[in-house]
Parts: sequence; C-alpha cells; structure tokens
Amino acid sequence: MSQSVQESTCVAQDEVAPERSEQRLIVQALIDRARSAPVASKAPWLLAPLSGLLHWGSFTPLDWGWLAWFSLVPMLCLIRSPRPLRSSLRAAWVGGLLCWLATLQWMRLGDPTMYPAWGALAFYISLYFPVFLLVTRIAVHRLNVPLVVAAPIVWVGLEFARAHLMTGFAWYLLGHSQYRWTAITQISDLVGGYGVSFLVMSVNAALASLIPVPWLKRLDVVPAELNDTEQSRLLGTSRGRKWAVAGVLALFAASWGYGVVRSSMSFEAGPRVGLLQGSFPSAVNRDPNQDEQIFSTYRMLNGLAVRHQAELILWPESMMPYVMLQAREGRTDQELAELHPLIPAERWKDQTVQKVLSTMSEESRASLIVGASTYVDVVGRAKRYNSAVFVQGSGIQGRYDKIHRVPFGEYTPLKDSLPFLNSLTPYAEVTGLDAGKTVGVFRHKQARLLPLICFEDTVPHLVRHSVKVSRSQEAGEGDVDCLVNLTNDGWFHGSSEHDQHLITASFRCIETRVPMVRAVNTGISAIIDGNGQLRDPDILLDLDRAKAHKPYERKTLADPETGKLPKLCTMVQVGQIPLDPRESLYVRWGDWFGMSCLGAALFALLYGMIVGREMRKAALTAA
Repeated sequence: MSQSVQESTCVAQDEVAPERSEQRLIVQALIDRARSAPVASKAPWLLAPLSGLLHWGSFTPLDWGWLAWFSLVPMLCLIRSPRPLRSSLRAAWVGGLLCWLATLQWMRLGDPTMYPAWGALAFYISLYFPVFLLVTRIAVHRLNVPLVVAAPIVWVGLEFARAHLMTGFAWYLLGHSQYRWTAITQISDLVGGYGVSFLVMSVNAALASLIPVPWLKRLDVVPAELNDTEQSRLLGTSRGRKWAVAGVLALFAASWGYGVVRSSMSFEAGPRVGLLQGSFPSAVNRDPNQDEQIFSTYRMLNGLAVRHQAELILWPESMMPYVMLQAREGRTDQELAELHPLIPAERWKDQTVQKVLSTMSEESRASLIVGASTYVDVVGRAKRYNSAVFVQGSGIQGRYDKIHRVPFGEYTPLKDSLPFLNSLTPYAEVTGLDAGKTVGVFRHKQARLLPLICFEDTVPHLVRHSVKVSRSQEAGEGDVDCLVNLTNDGWFHGSSEHDQHLITASFRCIETRVPMVRAVNTGISAIIDGNGQLRDPDILLDLDRAKAHKPYERKTLADPETGKLPKLCTMVQVGQIPLDPRESLYVRWGDWFGMSCLGAALFALLYGMIVGREMRKAALTAA
C-alpha cells in the first residue's frame, strides 16, 4: 500500500514539474519584459541636449576643439544605463537638431530660398545622434561589447555612412575639431580623418565609463535599486575598467607618437604660386554689369602676382565671368544653333575668351588655372560644366570639369521623375550643371597638379581616388605634386563656413600627403602643406588696407592686428608650394577602416532587430 502511494505521488510530481517549469519561464519572460521596458527619467532631456551644445562648441565659430574630448560623455551616460530610458532617442534627436541648426546656419546666407535646405540638412544629420545611441546600446547590452570599443566603432561607422549617403556630407567629423593638434591628426594618412574621430570618441567613452554609479543615480540615469545582474553590468569588473582605460591611453600615446615622428620633416620648395582673392559676394541673380568689374579686378591682381615672380597663378572658381564655349570642328550654323536654345550659332565661333586668357598667360610668362563656366558640344547638345581651365602662352592646355556636384545647388536629383524637387533649389532648371567624367592633371614644368573645384576638397574618398588614379602610367612616377582648389565662397558672407571649409580641406593634405593651394573668392585662400598646416606666404598684399592708407604688405597669413585669417578682402598671396615626398597608406589601401566600422555597426543593428523581435514574441506568448 505504501509503495502504491509513493508511486502515485511521484507520478503527480512528474505531472506538476513541467507546469511549474513553464510557469517559471513565463514569470521570467514577464520580468525580462519589465526590465527591458523604458524607464521614465528626465535625464535624457538634460544630457542629450548638453552633448549637442558641447559638440557645436567644438567647431567653428566657437572653435573650442578641447571640448570634443568630452562633449559626448553626457550622451554616453545614457548608454551605460542597464535599462533604456524613456524618450532617450527623441532627446538625442532634439539635441542633434539644435546642434546642427546652429552649426549649419551659414547655409541660409546664400539665398532666402536656402532656408528649407538648411533645415532639411540639419534634420537629416541630427538623425545620426539617436541612431548612434540605439546601435551602441545594442552593442553594449546585448552583444556585451565594452563601451570604449562599441562607441568609437559605431560613431566612425556612421560618419563614414554620412560621407557617402546622398552624395555625402563629410564636414564636421569629430576628428576635424583637432585640426590645430598636428601630432594627433597625422594618423589620417593611415585610415583617413576617421581615425582621429575614433581616437576622440574612445577618450569620450573611457571618461563616461569612469563616472561613479552614485553620480549616475543622482542624475536619474540608473534606478535607485538595481538587481545583481544590472549592478554587475553597470559596474563591470575593476580589472576590466582598468584594461579599457589603459587601452585608450595606449591608443592615444601611439597616435601622438606616430604624429610626432611623421610630422618631423622639411619640405622641398616647389613652383612659386600666386593666389588671387577678390571679394565679390555671390548671388543667384548676379548683376551682369558686374562682370567687367570682376574681370578687371582679377586682371589687376594677376599683374601684382606676376610682379612678385609668380610662375603659376590661380583664379578662384567662376571668377572668369565670361562663358567659354567649345564646339566641334566642322559644325554648320544650323547644327550650332541647335546645341542650346539660348546660344546663337555665332557665339560658338567666338574664341575671344580663349584668346584673352592665352594672351594674359603669354604676357605674364606664367601658367594660369582659371575657374570658368564652359559650354561644350557633346554628342549634338551643349553640356554646361563648372571648369578649371589650364592656360599657358601657347593656348588652352587642359580643362577639368567638376565631377562632384552639389545637390540642389548645381543640379536637382531626380528632377525628371519628380519635378516638384526643382522647388527646393534657387536655381532655374536651365542653370543646372553637368558632371565631369574624368580626373584632370595639369603639368606645370615638372610639377603635376590635380585640380579640385569648390566642395570637392571636402570629400575624402573623392580626393583619395583622384590622387590614386592620377599616377603617371608611362613614367612610373608617384602621386601628384599638389592639389589645386578653386572655390567661390562668396555665398556665405564671411561666416564660419569659410573657416570650416579650410579646416576640412586641410585633412585631404594629411590623408594623401599632398600639399594644397587654394584660391577662394572672398577667402580663405591659403597654401597648406602635407601635414595639414597653413603656410605663411612669401608676400601678401592686402589691397583693402591699401585703400585705407594702411601698410598693406606682410608675410603672414593671419592679420597681425586681429590674428584673424583673411576673409571678405581683396588680396594676393605669393609663395612656394611645399612639395612632400612621403607616401600615404590611406591612398594605397583606401577606406577599409571606415567600411569595417560601418559593417560592425550594421551587424549590431541587425542583431538588435532580430533579438528584439524574438524578445517581443516571447513576452507576448508569456502574456
């Protein structure tokens, strides 16, 4: 009898055990769901906008680059929280939007119709803040990747994406804030400017990981009570934190040491170049009566450069105000008239502009690179290019047509499929530009010059590719000797855009180890060496000071009275190009680093989406 009872009891327990096991799983699923649910907190609305404010201050016009080393620590604290905080993503987006609206305010200066473009670009870039927060949280809390590893990888991956998506916007990368610190920026010749961003974000993450838990509780970033698992995840091990900080310090020391060694060199003096800088504000509807004033001013500046023995003279983008036309030989008048509805046949035969430029070059005994608008007969129709024209005494020796056009500024994407997009640009449809197809190289004596027009010098992969493909095939020579940038920044009226454009361009010199000379309408014209540093010219003539009866000749780029770089002034700089014999691994190997970071970030995002979906299914089943 006792044996029978015992057997019955065992059977009952066996039947109850699965039920209890199932109940425990349901309870655990409900607990996990509760713990993964966002927690109400005011911390996101304090910390995310604070990071946005500090991030803005790291760049021009405030230009406090030291802020960048801890500007994102407040937002990283939100990632440390073991439980997601309600409204974190929304607060991160608001912080990013405030940051980018202030940073990009110079866009509105071009034309009143550019206000929508300013808002649209700020809205788009601000989305990277919440995406960074989301993906980094997934990497830290679901993949158990240390914050000091996850944060820089995700940040750089998103910077790389931003540099490519929708034609790319590679301005204001986190590393650009350190342009003054030459020893740190030199790692750009290994992995691009993304390497500097990685280093700065690593320091931010290390600082965020060292913030004591009581401080985080006081800020309402973490709940007052934590279970053992959450406490362990938040604190980590003491040894682990030490190793993480040590790793960041080692990375910083290695980068600094590499930069000190790499930047310790002298440059060989190259061709003597003259940079012409007029001060003509740009407008969508420019007064045609101003054309003669522009041309006569630049012709006068050209003469001053020749007087100081310039052998290569640069005119900024579009500062040859008269259009250059080039038709195929043998065209009949009827065929010429059909090329463009607004250009009569006789205009195509007029070679006055070409002759004037050739005469100027011959009289100057100098090579000219002139920014001009050109119409070219291509397959029976006229294509309009933004061009750099290379002129020597014997005539036009080459022409480079801008490859990378500015969307809604120089062309309207999908305008044929979506005609309403034309309303987003201040330009009439007939003023859209065609894209050039090939990289151009001009040869002045023994120097090989690679022209870039306008914002092309801000696109890292474009410049790297252009330098790489422009190697001489027949002579087996190395990279080009100098980058030549022709720019018209007259749209932005002396704003911080001028400074940031120059800063961004300087990183192209480090990445490729090729110097750059820039001729910019309204400024900032400059000579930049292969370390990304501005070089004082041999002579600088400030004609605005001459008009005010002040000393107008100096040998420093910065104004000795104000310390500011020359903007909104008419001037001539003459100096020698600092030739750089070094090679660049970034040019040779390309963007493997940025692509790897982007790939890792996409993996984390995909993993988070899959795991999140499974967790929701389990929670619904449990409920």
